[in-house]
Amino acid sequence: MNPEKADIMMEILKVQTLRGPNYWSIQHQKLIVLQLDLAELREERSDEIPNFYQGLSELFPNLNSARWNGFSQLLREGIFLEKIVPQVALELQSLAEMPVEFSCTRSTSTPGLYQVVFEYRDEKAGRYAARAAVRLCQSLRDRGYYPSEEFELDLRDLRGIRADGALGPSTEAIVREAEARGIPWMELSTRAMTQLGYGANQKRIQATQSDRTSILGIELAGDKEATKEILQKHGIPVPQGVTIQDYDELEAAVERVGGFPLVIKPLDSNHGRGATIDINSWREAEAAFDTAIAISKCGKVIVERYHSGRDHRVLVVNGQVIAVAERMPAHVVGDGRSTIEELIESTNRDPRRGKGHDNVMTCIELDRSSYELLRKQKFNLDTVLRPGELCYLRSTANLSTGGIAIDRTEEIHPHNIWLAERAAQIVGLDIAGIDIVTPDISRPLGEVTGVVIEVNAAPGFRMHICPSQGQPRNVAAPVLEMLFPPQTNPRIPIIAVTGTNGKTTTTRLIAHIMKQTQRTVGYTTTDGIYVDDYLVEAGDNTGPQSARLILQDPTVEVAVLETARGGILRSGLGFDTCNVGVVLNVTGDHLGINGIDTIEDMAALKTVVAEATLPQGYAVLNADDPLVSAMAKRTRAQVAYFSMNPHNELVQFHIRQGGLAAIYENGYLSIVKADKTIRIKKAINVPLTLGGWAPFMIANALAASLAAFTQGVALETIRQALSTFRASARQTPGRMNLFNLGSYHALVDYAHNPASYKALGDFVHRWPGERIGVIGAPGDRRDEDFIALGRLSAQMFDRILVKEDDDTRGRRRGEVAHLICQGIEREKSDCRYESILKETEAIELALDEASQGSLVIVLPEKVGRTLALIEARHPQIESGWADKIANNGRVVSRSKIEDGRVAE
Repeated sequence: MNPEKADIMMEILKVQTLRGPNYWSIQHQKLIVLQLDLAELREERSDEIPNFYQGLSELFPNLNSARWNGFSQLLREGIFLEKIVPQVALELQSLAEMPVEFSCTRSTSTPGLYQVVFEYRDEKAGRYAARAAVRLCQSLRDRGYYPSEEFELDLRDLRGIRADGALGPSTEAIVREAEARGIPWMELSTRAMTQLGYGANQKRIQATQSDRTSILGIELAGDKEATKEILQKHGIPVPQGVTIQDYDELEAAVERVGGFPLVIKPLDSNHGRGATIDINSWREAEAAFDTAIAISKCGKVIVERYHSGRDHRVLVVNGQVIAVAERMPAHVVGDGRSTIEELIESTNRDPRRGKGHDNVMTCIELDRSSYELLRKQKFNLDTVLRPGELCYLRSTANLSTGGIAIDRTEEIHPHNIWLAERAAQIVGLDIAGIDIVTPDISRPLGEVTGVVIEVNAAPGFRMHICPSQGQPRNVAAPVLEMLFPPQTNPRIPIIAVTGTNGKTTTTRLIAHIMKQTQRTVGYTTTDGIYVDDYLVEAGDNTGPQSARLILQDPTVEVAVLETARGGILRSGLGFDTCNVGVVLNVTGDHLGINGIDTIEDMAALKTVVAEATLPQGYAVLNADDPLVSAMAKRTRAQVAYFSMNPHNELVQFHIRQGGLAAIYENGYLSIVKADKTIRIKKAINVPLTLGGWAPFMIANALAASLAAFTQGVALETIRQALSTFRASARQTPGRMNLFNLGSYHALVDYAHNPASYKALGDFVHRWPGERIGVIGAPGDRRDEDFIALGRLSAQMFDRILVKEDDDTRGRRRGEVAHLICQGIEREKSDCRYESILKETEAIELALDEASQGSLVIVLPEKVGRTLALIEARHPQIESGWADKIANNGRVVSRSKIEDGRVAE
């Protein structure tokens, strides 16, 4: 190691958590992405750092195992730190019982700065592992070792994070079964609920309660006395018992149930809390009453006859017995040498045992009732049991207090199955745990004086999926089959729209088309989240969080999701797959941000939407954009192309192969399938295209129509939707909104990059009067991008007012405007322009000084604010933009436009 570099530190500049299909992987959706700055350490290799390999081997003795996949050899031969960090992060998580495998590293345009990517299972654990891996590698590099106490602390912290964030075993089982069936799921922040499926087809669970579970059934099961009463009336054997509130009632209750032995338990508890069984004396009864009344929330306890026998849990799902487990209370078995205390310690060392419900079994912990039970058995903790001798440490057979479960599913008698299924239906539970005490579950209860002692709502699955002995049972499968019967789709149609320009307009148009099918449509755009015509949340909502909000909404039957670059980079997609992935175009916008340095990088990022499309779905791709059409090779889905050129060679080849396309031919928007052309509508009759004068709007309409067509929307429905969708402030705010202000007009559009400026320029050049531009751009673009916008503006406008966004995105105030002005001067030195940094002032000045017959084009940062400024001037009904151009400045009525010509 170079002594001059002894103080150089690796630095994590940013940590991102991805939760869906992403730029790095479609399959591995849970990823941590580090921006790791190695500075001058980028030149150091593992074989050149003293003791690095030895130190890592001491921490990870299995370095040579197959799991590291030859990594040990690479370390010895020499690899760089940016490759080592993600492997260490993976192994730290794996040692903490969170096995993960995927990682990758990519350099950036900045020397020494790397994108380090690795998989996680628990989000917090993944972020912790990132920091710990960097600390560990830094220490090995600087000192040749990483202190063992710090390493153990890291592992302990990671295990703690895993335990804190883990789903319960029952929820975990249901979720894993859902994944196996391709059913999407997500955790909800409210009351520990989990959503299975999307939108209107979703189901919700809370542990093993479902949204089908009757609240009446839950309430009845929680009232143990009422449960026994209703079961007894229906001929199901239950123990005799009474409910009391006061100690003074205890003696009469004991006599009423026939004396000892007894069970005393809280009326409203579960998991055996506060219950005492096999009570055989008045002293024991008094103590049991005190224990039960202290636990009971309702202040009542049950005194009932104790029935000897084995404790069984019978799981009933959707009216059918699914699994049976015998539960044995916490106990130890003598070996003739060890004390009871030593046997408990030995039992708790079983790796299957742990704290709470996370492990197959729970560690045995003693309480006051345990010592009382020891006394009854004439034992104490120092007693040495004979070989095979049993010592019970709990009176109730609950796994949560250290008990064990033995599978008895194959042994239960058909009569007992019938009783358990009836009990669940009588109480009214879709998922129920029926507790039965009987000497022999293989014989009818009536023959062996067996009884049903409880019916439980939200029964735990742990004893069935991971019994201590016997066959594990997949009890989650019947739950999923109940929630999603055959032929039931847990998903709703998802149409995702991405691209550089046109996303919002296309998203809104697709949503408008889908609304005509009489389904509730949820959609996300740069100006808000909507359900049908109602705004749910205003603002730029094109990321995964907004998508999830729509997919969590139980009223939404179709989701149309604008999917922007930033959200994919920050968090991945907000959905696992989509039915239609629309990619409109890829241009050089947002380059140089977060490792997306070239237009090819940008195309790879947008490809995520196409790659996430289901195989039976459609990737709707722009055949006129080579970067987009190339995505056909990366998608699993069927491909449908759209093109403004009916003779596009790719489209023609695709059609000859039986493919689907949408083209603009002879003035018509048309669908082509194989050799059949179906004309949808003439462009001049589609208001969005502004009389056919806006090619980019025609392309958007083609993409939207094609996306809808792939989803089975009737052509007549598409035609009707195209006829009623306009480039207005109401339907497409900030997208080609034209206002008639009497002596002049104003146009508001969200163009903000060179490609959108060019598209707009092709359009406004047709305006017969003066063209005044109020222009700007977001501050997170490259210097050359601003200069390019200035050049384009000089070509487009007769007069220019350069303004800046309120949010300069890290730029100095005036810097963006200065660069744009440079571009204007380079393109046209005599161009009339001025810089007015405040957007509202620039807009007001342009509107105040607009000449007769002129057009003021405003490219705003904040669309709503701009529209409000224009509305304050009381515009007339929006004029016929295309009509005005078509008649060379003379406004004519729409009725006089025929086939693109002004009728004489």
